Amino acid sequence: MNQALEGLLDLLDLEQIEEDIFRGVSRPSIVPRVFGGQVAAQALVAAGRTVPDDRPAHSLHAYFLRPGDPGAPIVYTVDRIRDGRSFTTRRVVAVQHGHPVFHLSASFQTYEEGLEHQTGMPDAPDPETLPTAAEMLPRHLPARVAERLVEARAAVDLRYADVPPWGTVGQPREPRSQVWFRADGKLADDSLLHVCLATYVSDMTLLDSVLLAHGRGGWAVGDVVGASLDHAMWFHRPFRADEWLLYDQESPSSSGGRGLGQARIWTQDGRLAVTVIQEGVVRVPR
Repeated sequence: MNQALEGLLDLLDLEQIEEDIFRGVSRPSIVPRVFGGQVAAQALVAAGRTVPDDRPAHSLHAYFLRPGDPGAPIVYTVDRIRDGRSFTTRRVVAVQHGHPVFHLSASFQTYEEGLEHQTGMPDAPDPETLPTAAEMLPRHLPARVAERLVEARAAVDLRYADVPPWGTVGQPREPRSQVWFRADGKLADDSLLHVCLATYVSDMTLLDSVLLAHGRGGWAVGDVVGASLDHAMWFHRPFRADEWLLYDQESPSSSGGRGLGQARIWTQDGRLAVTVIQEGVVRVPR
């Protein structure tokens, strides 16, 4: 396991400071705020710590309220909304400097047999044939920017199936993007941990497809400014975040200074594992 992944796992191992109250710290980000995927993953950890192990997460719905301060701890307070016979619901409020910065609602369910179907997995190249981030990013970005982006994503082996937005600035493309990802090391057999790792990664690239539609390079080159507004995930089938997962993303719409991304996460053997929808602020600087 590499040092960056060990650091990420430490971030997700929240300190319990009271019953249903947890504290987390942050890692440096390429922007002057806490990375949204980190806050979402930590909040899901806090919720999951109050739920029996035999009830894995099946969905989450979240709002990003304020930019997080990476230099200050984040306190997560869990509200035990309901413990039913099959479903458990939790609400989490993340607070910094006396103000809420993030709200999460998450639902957990005992295993049940039921109707089973899924749509077909899209075509995608073999992840082992694609360049790593360390190999690909310097081809399209200034050296210092590429270095910082590689460092920020070092806990995850993330590989683009096509050229990312900052590689085709000024050339609008189909608003669709694919990346393969996996944790860069072996993880423990803890279903909550794998779900939280996927939650962390899910905020990294989902709005890329919005940028592609307009030939914008994004935050890495500074031709748009933006931030996540809300985030929703549905966990359909068990998966491991230390095995290859295909993140197939598209944007059906952008308007009003906002862009919508929707995606599906597939296991390498073709099982639909997760559905993700996110809206974010996407503004052109004046």
